[in-house]
Amino acid sequence: MTDLDAERAFRRFFDQHHADLSRLAYLVTGDAGIADDLAADAFTEVWKHWARVEAADSPLAYARGIVSNLARQWIKKQTRERHGMLRLGLLRRDRSEPDTPAVLDVRAALARLPVRRRECVVLRYAFDVPEREVAEILGISVGAVKSQTSRGAAQLSTFLQDMPVGTGGGHRA
Repeated sequence: MTDLDAERAFRRFFDQHHADLSRLAYLVTGDAGIADDLAADAFTEVWKHWARVEAADSPLAYARGIVSNLARQWIKKQTRERHGMLRLGLLRRDRSEPDTPAVLDVRAALARLPVRRRECVVLRYAFDVPEREVAEILGISVGAVKSQTSRGAAQLSTFLQDMPVGTGGGHRA
């Protein structure tokens, strides 16, 4: 098969299955914008491995597996971020209405932290990265990670307590 034949076959596959793969991603994630991104990422992977995909017993099943894996990874990431924010008390459990001012307050409070503390707090709590891995990422000791994370969380708590409720950035009324 020539490169042109492979490209044509891939385009046909894309045209036939894009909507279905995007729908699959939507049903798994519940987010239409993310679903389109995941479907696009899946097709990028399909194209990279087109010879293997086309030779599979079911190329569509292969592509669906990629979409499912990408969606699962996205969900895990969202879950880790949410749990980290909940542990810090930065998210409300009642999601009946958006809390944009609180998000802006958290961003403003994070920006006030020294960079190293901010990195430790974000990696540990928002992304649930283990202390040893944070140490490797930042090139510091595990003890320094523990210290910076503890101090950063305490500072964040103080900064957030000092902000008037619903300021959207900590500006005093």
